[in-house]
Amino acid sequence: MKKFFFSLSLILLILLSMPVKAQDKGFGAGIMVGQPTGLSGKYWLNQVNALDFGLGFSFAKDDSRIHIHADYLWHSNTSIESSEKFSFYYGPGIKLRSGKNDDAQLGIRGVIGIEWMAAKIPIDVFLEIAPVFNFVPGTSFKVDASFGARYYFE
Repeated sequence: MKKFFFSLSLILLILLSMPVKAQDKGFGAGIMVGQPTGLSGKYWLNQVNALDFGLGFSFAKDDSRIHIHADYLWHSNTSIESSEKFSFYYGPGIKLRSGKNDDAQLGIRGVIGIEWMAAKIPIDVFLEIAPVFNFVPGTSFKVDASFGARYYFE
């Protein structure tokens, strides 16, 4: 576990030393805490659409697995009136969970969330919930929920 946090710290240090862009453009990387907990990334395609992805681990007692997900997102910047920049987002995605005893799972997810984009520094802070319907190897239903932050760089 110490190696993981050392590696994560080293990656973040390298990312923080790179030139930055506004947080509704380019690529952002950071962390997410919840179900799952791990790394989060976002790549803006334009000012409305983005690709969001995560690599995490579940710390639930009976569900300790590696999670990988990718989502296609639409953003609405006019849903919340504020002097700060908030964005409501939603979209479909896919999720893969590593298996115990060769029972890896593949599912589809629908994500909804809200993010705050700082005005003067290239970060966003987000809160999202994602119902997941697993269909391989059998059907099941789970809900992911994460809180996190990403730093945007060029």
